[in-house]
Amino acid sequence: MTQKIGAAARHAAGPAVKITAVNPATGPSAIQGAEDGRNALPGLFKTFEDHVLEHRGVDAVIIACFDDTGLWELKRKSPVPVLGIGEAAYHAASLYAERFSVVTTLPVSVPVLEKNLDLIGLARRCAKVRASNVPVLELEDPESPARHRIEAEINLAIKEDDVGAIALGCAGMADLAADLSRQFEIPVIDGVAAATRFAEQLVS
Repeated sequence: MTQKIGAAARHAAGPAVKITAVNPATGPSAIQGAEDGRNALPGLFKTFEDHVLEHRGVDAVIIACFDDTGLWELKRKSPVPVLGIGEAAYHAASLYAERFSVVTTLPVSVPVLEKNLDLIGLARRCAKVRASNVPVLELEDPESPARHRIEAEINLAIKEDDVGAIALGCAGMADLAADLSRQFEIPVIDGVAAATRFAEQLVS
């Protein structure tokens, strides 16, 4: 999944931008809900210290978890911009449409995302945070029904939520966004690409 995320960021970035995709050495294999997020923090903070605070060769940091795990803590201590892919996707969706919905993985993540939307002031613009009941690591299995479940939830969002855009609520969905946008004829936003483009503008 780290390789997929790195590829999505490189595809979104300009030709002069260097992307380094790294995964913390410790922590849960996937972040699904608040408890996993808390357990991921030590590894995340150590990775940040190793790659940003000690080497200072980084112009911006993207946290490639849609829960925006550790985002506010790192914003406070970072010498460079720190963006979360959830944060970036919400802002991008709000630029595309008056109202948007989020299609994420499991129900346990929904309260985390709703809290984040409230923190950044976009809760009123989000019609609904929808769970597709797809575990994060299932997105790595080409034989899984993950894509069909995501498609079904997007279809419901379009029919029921009165929205003009969809934010995909997991970095593991990054490779689906362009195809789903064409399929549903609505902006379907990948937070990895959105965060990469925002970061590039911030440091240009």
